[in-house]
Amino acid sequence: MQERVRLQIENGIARVALARAEKYNGLDWNMLQELVRAARTVRGDRSVRAVILYGEGKAFSAGLDFKAFGKQPLHALRGFLKYGVKSTNLFQQACWCWRELPVPVIAALHGKCYGGGFQIALAADFRIATPDCECSIMESKWGLVPDMTGTVTLRELVPIDVAKQLTMTGRLFSGAEAKQMNLVTQLADDPLAAAETLAQELMTRSPDAVAATKSLFHRTWLESPARAFDIESRLQSRLLLGANQRIAMRANFAGKKPVFRKRRFDP
Repeated sequence: MQERVRLQIENGIARVALARAEKYNGLDWNMLQELVRAARTVRGDRSVRAVILYGEGKAFSAGLDFKAFGKQPLHALRGFLKYGVKSTNLFQQACWCWRELPVPVIAALHGKCYGGGFQIALAADFRIATPDCECSIMESKWGLVPDMTGTVTLRELVPIDVAKQLTMTGRLFSGAEAKQMNLVTQLADDPLAAAETLAQELMTRSPDAVAATKSLFHRTWLESPARAFDIESRLQSRLLLGANQRIAMRANFAGKKPVFRKRRFDP
């Protein structure tokens, strides 16, 4: 079976490649499963400080491979099932697994980024796109709605009328327009190189503080002020008891580059 996702962990950075270039990295059953497995591997490796998610070939991802699922309808049915107390099915977890990681995830977008591929990108912490990247919330073309966590990630980035318009029309929009709408973080002619630069910058900070920051904003974004203040105080208390906070303090006072220990924080 062809490998659908390639994972390489080196010097604190996990590089996750969608590796079905001949199909514009269309999402089939195996790729969805391999995405979830890759995220699980990253989560278990506390040396990882950042993740770069990208597509090989001419596209990030053209979205769900309907022809592949049409040939295996039982896989599509199984993908909708939720097991035990899980709140996500396979289609959703292939996106949400990146949201759940305690490390920052950077999606580098080029070529085509449609449908489920775009929802995977939305679940990343940062999106860097080429100005001419073709994007679309394309599910309406197939008579569907976005059901791979886009209902949550879209509402954090754009007003409801923009989310409705893009979803109902399924129209194509460029990376440059996506930046104007706040759907991507930044533009770059070489998004993979820009993602590497951002990953290196993030690695200069305490891995525990970075992980706690990701948890902080995801847990407090829609909470009341009182609840948000309680969460930030509790997270801060945990950081103050950790070795990496002391390492950061000592390094700053000494004017030296901090050498952090492996991440201890795990939300």
